[in-house]
Amino acid sequence: MLASRALLRSATREGGRNAIKALVARGLLSPVNSSIGIRSKSTETKKVFPTSHFHKSHQVAHKSAVPIVDDHFRGDYNSSSIIQGADACAKAGISNLGINGPSTIYKNQTFEELFQHEVANNEGKVAHAEYGDTFTVDTGKFTGRSPKDKWIVKNIGSESDANIDWGSVNQPTSPEVFDELYEKAVNHFNSLDKAYVFDGFCGANPNSQRKIRFVHEMAWQQHFVTNMFIRANDEKDLDGFEPDFTVINACSQVDEDWERHGLNSEVAVVFNVEKKCAVIFGTWYGGENKKGIFSLMNYWLPMQGQFPMHCSANVGKEGDSALFFGLSGTGKTTLSADPHRALIGDDEHGWDEEGVFNFEGGCYAKTINLTEKTEPDIYRAVKKDAMLENVALKGDDLVPDYFDTTKTENGRVSYPIFHIDNYHEPQMAGHPNNIIFLSCDAFGVLPPIAKLTPEQAMYHFISGYTAKVAGTERGITEPTATFSACFGAAFLTLHPTRYAELLKEKLEKHNAQAWIVNSGWSGGPYGVGERMSIKTTRACVNYILDGKIEDTTWTKDEVFGWEIPEAIPDVDSNVLHPRNTWPDPAQYDEAEKKLANMYVNNFEKYRIGDVDYSQFGPKL
Repeated sequence: MLASRALLRSATREGGRNAIKALVARGLLSPVNSSIGIRSKSTETKKVFPTSHFHKSHQVAHKSAVPIVDDHFRGDYNSSSIIQGADACAKAGISNLGINGPSTIYKNQTFEELFQHEVANNEGKVAHAEYGDTFTVDTGKFTGRSPKDKWIVKNIGSESDANIDWGSVNQPTSPEVFDELYEKAVNHFNSLDKAYVFDGFCGANPNSQRKIRFVHEMAWQQHFVTNMFIRANDEKDLDGFEPDFTVINACSQVDEDWERHGLNSEVAVVFNVEKKCAVIFGTWYGGENKKGIFSLMNYWLPMQGQFPMHCSANVGKEGDSALFFGLSGTGKTTLSADPHRALIGDDEHGWDEEGVFNFEGGCYAKTINLTEKTEPDIYRAVKKDAMLENVALKGDDLVPDYFDTTKTENGRVSYPIFHIDNYHEPQMAGHPNNIIFLSCDAFGVLPPIAKLTPEQAMYHFISGYTAKVAGTERGITEPTATFSACFGAAFLTLHPTRYAELLKEKLEKHNAQAWIVNSGWSGGPYGVGERMSIKTTRACVNYILDGKIEDTTWTKDEVFGWEIPEAIPDVDSNVLHPRNTWPDPAQYDEAEKKLANMYVNNFEKYRIGDVDYSQFGPKL
């Protein structure tokens, strides 16, 4: 058995499907559609995310980014249990929700068990990716978040009522509507024979870590949260587990009474902060699970004086961490997955007195035009235990076609973070040296790189200029210029200035340098110019992170006031100055003034507080 496990490890790591088939033929491995419910404990557990065994020492800056060999077998995270009988729900901890119907609960299934359930339940297809067979799902018409269908219960007189920034992002609904939808979700699960329950964690920092429980209908949904949240290593990590928040995902059901409820559609994603529970109806998109919890972390952490961030993060060999802020599609995941630096995380982080820390246990990367040459770490992460969403498959072998966007341009892959060879195992690092604001400029005005003063950093953080990229939300079919406060307005539960003040404190205390990096268009606007190549953007980021950029000569932009380097290795000097790339410089001047006006007009609503940061924006 040890020999067969060694062979399987090699096959999984290197994508050797033939080796796996050989093991099946030799009777050393069960076919994927058999053995449902069989539990096998790994005896070679290696901890990646300490949970109940955290020590303060884990929070200091680690001085090594030596690549970590991916020797994790998928059973290494095993707190799996199958609970059967009339009291299954009580033993699984969900009877207090009112869910008592299912007589079988699959709780915290291993990667192996989830894969077998997915295949047996016919929940999708097995794609033959180059580095290993990967389960793939189709989420129907919802291939992105549905922000107009996200609601928060307005409990009059409560703490959340007083602090939440109510409006188009945090739409209020009543306790009565939530109670009706909650009852509907519970009744649905009570009609089922089985359910999937995941108990895990959000936040690598023990001082702010939250215990999260998900109740799902399908194995692939548990697979998604198993990839994305911090997994328990074994059952001991779940001793006395009492969730801080529970999500009941009844995605197969819809709210037929949405008009009476005053909602936007039959889709409903509703959070009740005081009841510590959310319900999901009508959307199968996996991202609703993770982004909902991120919004809650954006509520909880500032109450503790900690800074939640919509950013990716990595750390160098000298312990020099860097943050990459940006919306979906701007390059957060791609640029933080750097072969020369260790990945902390790709999307959601916190910053406290000890440094930065990941919220998640995995990554959720876009797959559009994915190749091994341009994004090797992400490409190689598509293997066993990863999961593809809305990715086209071609041929009888069902090979992923990342260039076929017929379904959506928002194809995704979720994978546990240890699929990245050089991930930063502690998931925490020291205070960042560099903070990079990624903007996908659809107007072709911004330079590929610009240096900001601390005051300009505050202005551009609050502004959060970028473009909504096709496919990340319903109705977005091409890049659309937008301002998203703090580079994540859709997930901010408090007023943007609350987060800006936290950033100000961190910048002043730790002397971090802020930058603008444009991963959008050059040589003209969308439809005329071309999008910056990953090679160009990567060269700019590398020059920042290796410290050599400080030796560069700078030119100040007359309109935006930031400084642009005269030269960077491997980057065309004309591209550094975007006016030089336009066929007609006069048209560039007109576009620059137009974009500057958009900045100024957008910032009017933020001219509050002791310091008016509008003076650090563009000058007309």
